Amino acid sequence: MLKAVLFDLSGVLYQDQQVLEGAVEALQTLRRQPLALRFVTNTSRQTSDQLLERLNGMGLDVRREELFTAAGAVLAYLQRHGYTAYPLVHPNLDQEFASYTAASPDVVVVADAGERFDYAHLNRAFSHLMTGAELIAIGDNRYFRSDGQLLLDAGPFIHALAYAADKLPVVIGKPSATFFTLVLDSAGCSAAEALMIGDDVIGDVEGALRAGLQACLVQTGKYQPGDEERCALPGLQLAHDVDDIVGTLMDRQ
Repeated sequence: MLKAVLFDLSGVLYQDQQVLEGAVEALQTLRRQPLALRFVTNTSRQTSDQLLERLNGMGLDVRREELFTAAGAVLAYLQRHGYTAYPLVHPNLDQEFASYTAASPDVVVVADAGERFDYAHLNRAFSHLMTGAELIAIGDNRYFRSDGQLLLDAGPFIHALAYAADKLPVVIGKPSATFFTLVLDSAGCSAAEALMIGDDVIGDVEGALRAGLQACLVQTGKYQPGDEERCALPGLQLAHDVDDIVGTLMDRQ
C-alpha cells in the first residue's frame, strides 16, 4: 500500500519560472488522499527559505516540514560531525555555510556553484583535498535544464576534483540512499511504501530504486528520449508528466 509520494521539483512541478501544466491540480488531488507528500531536491542555488517562498508563490502549496534539500542535509551532516568546511557553493548559500567555513577545513563541500566553477575556486578546493580534507558532494547530477537548454550541474566538477585528488566523494543528496532514508523516516513509512517521481533517470529514479522505493520517470524537464533505457534496475514506471502519474495512482485506489 502506498503511503508516501516524493517529488523532485525543477522539471517535475515547474520549469524555470513556470508551473508545469497539471502540477497544481495533481498536488491538490493527492492532498485529499491519506498520503504523506515530500519534496526532495538537489537544487543548491537557493536557500530552503528562498525555495519555499518560490514554490508557494507559484501556488504549489509546499509546507516547510515537507521540503528536503541536499544543502540542508549537508549542513546537518557538518553539524553532526563537528566538521569545518571549504564550501564551493553558489553565493546564495554563503551565509548558510558561513559558520562552518575555515582556513584549514575538514571537508570540501561542492554544490552547484554556478560561475564559481572557475580555475581559482576549483584549484583552491583541490589544494584543500590534497592536504587532507575529505570531499562532500551535494548530489551527483550531470546536468539540469534552464531557459530551454541543458546546463552543467555539480556532478562533472565533483568527479574532476575526485579524480585529481584521488578522493571518493561522500554524496549527501540524491541518489544517496541515506538521503532517501532521511525523507522516508520523516514520512513514517518503509521504502516499498513510497513512490519517487522525477525527471532524472539516474539521480531520481535509479537512486530511488536502489534505495528500495518505487519510482516513476516523467517525460518533462531534463528528460531526453530513451532515458528510460539508461536505468540499470527493473521496475521503472514511465509517465508523460506528473498529472499523468497521479491520474494512474488514483485509478489504482
